[in-house]
Amino acid sequence: MSDAPLKGWNHVPDVPLQVSPFFTWPLRPKAMLAWVWNSWFLITERLIIVGVAVLSITFFQPPLEETKTFALGWIAEMYVRNLILMAFVAGGLHLYFYTFTKQGQRLKYDPRPLMKNGKQFTLGGQIRDNMFWTLVSGVTIWTAYEVLLFWALANDPAPMLTWAANPIWFIALFFLIPVWESFYFYWIHRLLHIPFFYKHVHALHHRNINVGPWSGMSMHPVEHVIFLGSVLIHFIVPAGPVHILFHLQYYALTAATTHTGFEGLVVKDENRLKLGTFHHQMHHRYFECNYGSLELPWDKLFGSFHDGTETSNEKIKERRKMMSGS
Repeated sequence: MSDAPLKGWNHVPDVPLQVSPFFTWPLRPKAMLAWVWNSWFLITERLIIVGVAVLSITFFQPPLEETKTFALGWIAEMYVRNLILMAFVAGGLHLYFYTFTKQGQRLKYDPRPLMKNGKQFTLGGQIRDNMFWTLVSGVTIWTAYEVLLFWALANDPAPMLTWAANPIWFIALFFLIPVWESFYFYWIHRLLHIPFFYKHVHALHHRNINVGPWSGMSMHPVEHVIFLGSVLIHFIVPAGPVHILFHLQYYALTAATTHTGFEGLVVKDENRLKLGTFHHQMHHRYFECNYGSLELPWDKLFGSFHDGTETSNEKIKERRKMMSGS
């Protein structure tokens, strides 16, 4: 075996995949700065969602005075906004990559098409199934968490952070939320792979062996509650209204973008916007590997890291045999 790229894929990025340089020794300051820069600037998912959160809080969010009391009007306003956002992001990516095939197979990981039919899907097909669980369960629970947090900010159970009180922390929190997401996601994901939870909850998400934009938020309602529950940290860690929106929009919308099935959006022969990660794409095909992300090194520490090479693939096969008892 060697460090040759995996076979059986249409596109494999540069391998072996590397985790964040913040967790390698000796420390490499230039690599660390490059990691932050490439994660955030110039055109990235994270920066785009900061912009979406700012636009949302400015034009499409009821004021805190209104959210002090639960009322159908302002809750419906937030729900419709989230429904439109999810339909625009997941639906737009699906139309671009799969309906109109604007990029063809360029940077597409899995050579196979999405499944049109299948008894395992709630509505008989992968896309219909994914859309149903994303829009009916996902957007509803996403909105419910926003409603809870905005009510809590307005009534003081959740501590408020303002620009005037601490501008440095106000900005830093945008950078820290994705790190918290990576930490939280790994541990809840390991929980969901415990056989009981996998069978009754997480298996719904893993119907998608080959993923598309609608797959990211296609989950069992219990998984939506656990997954989006990351935002409850703001009952302890102070945040402003824009941080709450960013936190949940980041969780929900990047679930769609990272499950696109393509490494990125090609414009004029260059990958201009990074999207789906091969790291997580392998999790959907091989299951018992890459539970977390490259942001934090949990998978490497606990032996579940697949770096995209044939050597790593053999190790993961052995790990699966040990887990299955064969």
